[in-house]
Amino acid sequence: MLEQIDLTRKVSKEDFKATHVELERRLAALQRESKERGIPVIIAFEGWNAAGKGTLINRLIMPLDPRGFTVESFRPPTEEEQRFPFLWRFWVNTPANGRWTICDRTWYRPVLQDRVTGLTRGRDIERAFRDINAFERQLADGGTVIVKFFLHISMKEQKKRFDQLRKNPATAWRVTKHDLKRHKQYDDYFSAYDEMLARTDSEFAPWTVVESHDERFAILKILDAMISALERRLAAPDSNPGENRSIGSTPERDLPGELKESILDRIDLSQHVEPDDYKQQLGKKQDRVRELEYEIYQERIPVIIVYEGWDAAGKGGNIRRITQNLDPRGYEVVPIAAPNDIEKAHHYLWRFWMQLPKSGHITIFDRSWYGRVMVERVEGFCSETEWRRAYREINEMEEHITDFGTVMLKFWIHIDREEQLRRFESRKEMPHKQWKITEEDWRNREKWDAHREAVEEMIYRTSTPYAPWTIIESNSKRFARLKALDTVIEAIEHRLA
Repeated sequence: MLEQIDLTRKVSKEDFKATHVELERRLAALQRESKERGIPVIIAFEGWNAAGKGTLINRLIMPLDPRGFTVESFRPPTEEEQRFPFLWRFWVNTPANGRWTICDRTWYRPVLQDRVTGLTRGRDIERAFRDINAFERQLADGGTVIVKFFLHISMKEQKKRFDQLRKNPATAWRVTKHDLKRHKQYDDYFSAYDEMLARTDSEFAPWTVVESHDERFAILKILDAMISALERRLAAPDSNPGENRSIGSTPERDLPGELKESILDRIDLSQHVEPDDYKQQLGKKQDRVRELEYEIYQERIPVIIVYEGWDAAGKGGNIRRITQNLDPRGYEVVPIAAPNDIEKAHHYLWRFWMQLPKSGHITIFDRSWYGRVMVERVEGFCSETEWRRAYREINEMEEHITDFGTVMLKFWIHIDREEQLRRFESRKEMPHKQWKITEEDWRNREKWDAHREAVEEMIYRTSTPYAPWTIIESNSKRFARLKALDTVIEAIEHRLA
């Protein structure tokens, strides 16, 4: 791909002057229009050292309203950033609706610098390409415009620029020993760049290779590519831009003919534990969980526990028994409600990436990203294309997180319809529990069958080897609490083994 690029292309001063101002005006107008339409934009810059990223980013932003964009310079991850999955720092910096984020270096490090230096090898390279493409597709399907620029110069031109920088005492610091070492590895980087461009050039996030020997030519090409990408997006209807792409709801796993009889109907809700046995076992299991909390802290292993379940199924009480003996500095319980205005202005997965635990800590989600394929599906808060696409997006997110080394447990707290009614009625009669029962709970109960159908499909499509669902039989709360503790202990012990 790069071998075919003509690096001799130039633009005269006269042609530059005739075109440049008009392109800047058009880009500024498109920034205003994207803000009005609530369209987020990510502009990614990759390329050779000394190819002019700083200069070209500066020329790009000159006509823009500085209140509407952020420039992020992504250097090697800090010690704190290394305690999260690789994509975490990029997810948390994705722009809100109507804003632009301009990235100097990006999420491509694992398949570029780290690959050439040997930090990323073999299967990890394949995982990185998979995760990068999934990340970009998810953002694009959520409405983000992604424009990617690769700034290309020859080995000879790079040496020339390094020499010029080193001659000037004011700029000599910009050329480091690492830069000179990478220059000697130009061919290795060339191969890595070439494969990266080929494997991540997509309909939803295409690359524009910018011939950067001539600054005027590079400026015009970047402005023109930006304008074209924005005009295409703004010409499209306001419906989700991913509507016409494959929904990716794991089509190879066709639903069985009678899914309603395949999962939840098999669950034995009669299981229970006698009070004396419960008391005897509870403390021992809680002590073991506390011991494991200290071990995962020392080994820097993150743990995520997801709780989903029917209203009144006992999630809160179950969570309390998990955390009762834990060191509060090592865990956090995150209750998930309807998204606020800031969260609504981002991709629906953004708020969950913001809450991921760093290595050595535990995060318990009381409800989670599965709302997209349950309540949002049933209530019509998202389109059918969106919730069907979410199965793949969720699986991809969980695979990336568990590849990092995270222990992920997902609990569906299950009761039958009769037990739920009994608990609703009990809450009504007990003054200190009346706050737990709302009109929304009764309304959700009326849609039991629709919710059940969504739950069945959710479990079927998102129970994976790396993040399986555990159904907790909760007609007996005592049995449910012990089973959850046992499952947590087993999963962490297995990871530590």
